[in-house]
Amino acid sequence: QVELAESGGNLVQPGGSLRLSCVASRWSLKYYSISWFRQAPGKEREGVSCITWTGGTTNYADSVKGRFTVSRDNDLNTVWLQMDNLQPADTARYYCAAGNTICEGRGMWLERGYDHWGQGTEVTVSS
Repeated sequence: QVELAESGGNLVQPGGSLRLSCVASRWSLKYYSISWFRQAPGKEREGVSCITWTGGTTNYADSVKGRFTVSRDNDLNTVWLQMDNLQPADTARYYCAAGNTICEGRGMWLERGYDHWGQGTEVTVSS
């Protein structure tokens, strides 16, 4: 079983930046696509970004396009989510998940497509 661990969440002011990390501790992430999801208080979990196992395809939710950037280094077994110009609406618990999606199409963030999840990291954007 792939175990994932997110880190990098914090309290940040509007307009600030954070970089989240997703690390696999036991197995290689090399052959998995990785998505970031988030869940705000009282809301359903939603997909934020997706990156294929080669890093060749990335995709983003409309709400974060132009502000968030996903990247990976398979040698380090790590995926990052760089979040810039953060806004209060970005406040949520952020999760990474590993699956076999191609990171395209409406189904790429269906949770049943992901076999492995982390416990999440909290991001709070507030002045």
